Amino acid sequence: MSLSLGMVVEGSVTVLLAVTICYCAILNSRLKRMHQDRESFTKVIGDLVQATALAHSAIMELKTAALEADTQLSEKLAETEKFERVLGEHVANGSQLIEKIVRITAAAKTQPLVVAKPEPARPVEDTEPQSRLHSALQQLAMRPGIGGRAA
Repeated sequence: MSLSLGMVVEGSVTVLLAVTICYCAILNSRLKRMHQDRESFTKVIGDLVQATALAHSAIMELKTAALEADTQLSEKLAETEKFERVLGEHVANGSQLIEKIVRITAAAKTQPLVVAKPEPARPVEDTEPQSRLHSALQQLAMRPGIGGRAA
């Protein structure tokens, strides 16, 4: 054997050393890229933290706006309920007034129409309700164009 065992071992070590150097160069380039990615990841994480803080403040503002809207809506609802009660009272009073007018007109239609000379004006407080009605009907009958008919 012309090549000695020492040369084979040294050749093998040289090849292994060359492979190791190449592998270290590859690892070095990967570590550089990882270090660059680490800086970009740090920037991305910082942006994410900032976006989270903005989202948190936006949520707090939305909660505040929702509470204010709820308060205003409650106030408006209470006011609406008050107006509903008042309007109901007005409608009931209006119904009673219409019933009174219907009774007055029915009574006026059933009573014979008497045209009398107008009496001197007396204070309204002295007259009774029935005579006031009769007086009002007489005044209506005396108006030209009405002829004693109810409106």
